[in-house]
Amino acid sequence: MARNFGDSVDRTGKTNDKPQREAVIVEAIRTPVGKYLGMLSRWNSVDLLAHAIDGLLKRTNVDPALVELVSCGCVSQAGEQALNIGRNAILSGGQPESIPGVTLDMQCGSSQMAIHFAAQAVISGANDIVIACGVENMSHLALGSSAINPNLLISKPWTIFSVLRSLLNRSIMDMPGSPFNNKGLKSRYPGINFDQIKSADDIAKKYGIPRRKLDEFSMESHFKASYARMRGRFSDEIIPVPIFGGDANDAKKIMADDEGIRDNPDLGRIAALKPLKKCSLITAAHASQVSDGAAAMLIMERSTAERMGLKPLARFVSFHVAANDPVLMLTAPVPATKGVLEKAGISLKDISLIEVNEAFASVVLAWKHEMNLWQSEVKVDPILNVNGGAIAIGHPLGASGARIAATMVHELVRRNGKYALQTMCTGGGQAPAMVIERI
Repeated sequence: MARNFGDSVDRTGKTNDKPQREAVIVEAIRTPVGKYLGMLSRWNSVDLLAHAIDGLLKRTNVDPALVELVSCGCVSQAGEQALNIGRNAILSGGQPESIPGVTLDMQCGSSQMAIHFAAQAVISGANDIVIACGVENMSHLALGSSAINPNLLISKPWTIFSVLRSLLNRSIMDMPGSPFNNKGLKSRYPGINFDQIKSADDIAKKYGIPRRKLDEFSMESHFKASYARMRGRFSDEIIPVPIFGGDANDAKKIMADDEGIRDNPDLGRIAALKPLKKCSLITAAHASQVSDGAAAMLIMERSTAERMGLKPLARFVSFHVAANDPVLMLTAPVPATKGVLEKAGISLKDISLIEVNEAFASVVLAWKHEMNLWQSEVKVDPILNVNGGAIAIGHPLGASGARIAATMVHELVRRNGKYALQTMCTGGGQAPAMVIERI
């Protein structure tokens, strides 16, 4: 039996007789995911997130004044995404000024951690009704935008050449004003450049993953996503978005499908791609797509939801966050998976669905290898990323955790499954993981 995270446990490990609180998912929605410079590129990030939050509240018919907190994930907190986009989206969308908002950055796991914190706030008794969400418009703010120090460029304009050289060479470690360009990190990791693409390539080599396996995984991601879209599996989670033409106030059409999914991926064309710079195996096809999007989830205390006549989709069972080597960087989903299952009191064979974010094909294939060694009797393929992943759908960084969770909970309900597990690698060598149970 899974442990109830509403249980109150004292320091001796004994369960106290306090009333149990359960955090439940009432609804989870997302915008379609747009390609880089694609259909969502005219949207301001604040307005895109506001659109997702508004869609969530309208679908559930919950009075916005009852929402006690908006917990938001966003990675590139610069420009329009700076200065607490979670709060700004509340105001932009016309929601009550009384709703507080907070924005956090855990790199690719940002909105999954926003979900963790929201659910934990409910379980602790701090809140009863919270929105967890995430957003990223990578068409406006490229990965690494927030690492550029504008004051340095103003006071020492000649440093722009060093900044551009660093970005072109994916060498942020030496970029002027970089968060990694400090004595402590450079002395602890001498000569190291924290580079996710190289890390993905190193993982493929470490685990002996051949190029063909990487190619096939990427192709399968598109096949799965295309089939899911054709069968309408994303329809319950997607909130359509108006697409603006030359006049930002002139809605020309509605976007209701993900833009990056390829219906007929060609293995021959994938195999013909050359490896990316500094790589021997990883190509553009093996990487998640640069994307735009937003997602939101309504999390409530179970008795509160039921009292309001709302039917929850699932409850939160356990949470775990793991961290390991920040250079290899992308392998922490392995200890995160083990940790979250241990806390849930269940094993891999109890899980009906698994989502491992497809930051790179090698990340998921390495995770699968480790799971096969750990619990060899469990075949994870039939339940892993069943509707494709970020390679096909896209990876709008700060939105992805909430986007994946929306896909996962709706698929869990559709399949009449019991438990689902989600985990994501992040920059810095970390990974959040959570287990939910269908109600």
